[in-house]
Amino acid sequence: MTSPFDGLPWGWCVPLALGLLVIVTMLGWAAVLFVRGQRARVRAPWPPYEGPDRFTWVFLVPALNEQVTIRDSVARLLSLQLERRWIVVIDDGSDDDTPAILAELSAEHPDLIVLRRDKPDARVGKAAALNHAYRLLGEQIGAVPREDVIVTIVDADGRLRPNAPAWVSAHFADAHVGGVQSRVRIYNRAHPLAWMQDVEFSVYGALYQAGRNGWGTAGMGGNGQFNRLAALDDVADEHGPWRDRLTEDQDLGLRLIAAGWHGRQELRAAVEQQGLSALRPLFRQRTRWSQGNLQAMALARDVWRAPIGLVPRAEQLGYLLMPLWQALVGVALIVAIVLWVTGVTPFWNGGPSWQLVWVYVFAFGGVVLGCIAGRAEQGPCGWLIGFLVAHPYALYTWVLWPVLVRSTLRQLKKRSEWAKTEREPLKELAPSPPAPAR
Repeated sequence: MTSPFDGLPWGWCVPLALGLLVIVTMLGWAAVLFVRGQRARVRAPWPPYEGPDRFTWVFLVPALNEQVTIRDSVARLLSLQLERRWIVVIDDGSDDDTPAILAELSAEHPDLIVLRRDKPDARVGKAAALNHAYRLLGEQIGAVPREDVIVTIVDADGRLRPNAPAWVSAHFADAHVGGVQSRVRIYNRAHPLAWMQDVEFSVYGALYQAGRNGWGTAGMGGNGQFNRLAALDDVADEHGPWRDRLTEDQDLGLRLIAAGWHGRQELRAAVEQQGLSALRPLFRQRTRWSQGNLQAMALARDVWRAPIGLVPRAEQLGYLLMPLWQALVGVALIVAIVLWVTGVTPFWNGGPSWQLVWVYVFAFGGVVLGCIAGRAEQGPCGWLIGFLVAHPYALYTWVLWPVLVRSTLRQLKKRSEWAKTEREPLKELAPSPPAPAR
């Protein structure tokens, strides 16, 4: 039996063999998560008898120059039907119309709390803004047990669906659960690029996140992130539970797992956010996320020592090292293209046609499973749509691959400054919530 590397110098064979090994391993990994994720979806817990009113809800909304979206986001939170809730907007030194909009809303709604931060404390990162609100929570909740307080992060462009607290409460009925991540959708997904981001979030939530539910190792993703206050206390330092990282949400989720808390993904609860409809801001955003992933690799030792089983620890560690695996596959692809273009080896050597099936499976198998998982609740039609969507989505993932190179260079240069992404004008606004009776 001939090897696909026959006739190639060993220097070329090494990256190709490593890339193939990573691809085969990741395909098997995706298959395991797919099965586990579908099991978690059909066996999802139901809310407790009291529903979301069993808990006290605190919604934290960090905002910096968010005049385009802040009214819409806060209005939707004010419309949530919950017995005990506070909505806290952290105005992190905005100098546009954000303060005026918040002043107008807070005058009509006493359960809306606006925390204003000014320089030099303001504009030093999202983690600092969230920690500021965390330190003031004790004054607001009073004698409420901290294990019964659910702290929710909603970005300034976030639209939390009204039923989200009810579905999330089903997981917090388990005292071991410290964090629950809701599903993320893109509300301006009519644009092709934004639609691909919606597919991306669906794949991440339904495959990589839901597949970890049984292990309790689902991660936190910022917008639509729910955390038990007692769990936040457990990982807090003198500043608070969040650390100054480019992906402070991922960092928090990993430290909760390392501390023994369970993380869950809830696919029935969703938060919608604004997608990016241009490549340049998308690359800038994804480079920041990719660099945050590189920063999170520093937690590898803590994750390996987490009080969970060997398999979930190994899986979580493997996912934490995802930038390494992506780099190996990318290098292998570049080597293969060079060999083909220079005529060293043809694109196809005329071998048995069944080998083309394996080429297809290795190239598209993982994204097909992810896209099907993202639409599995739609039944057979969803499976078919997921299969078809997977092929343009695979191209989209390769378009984004260069961000790994850029983020690595930024990390090596110790650069962490970022310009804020501008919001796009909203086409659909939330109705104004009724003012409470005086």
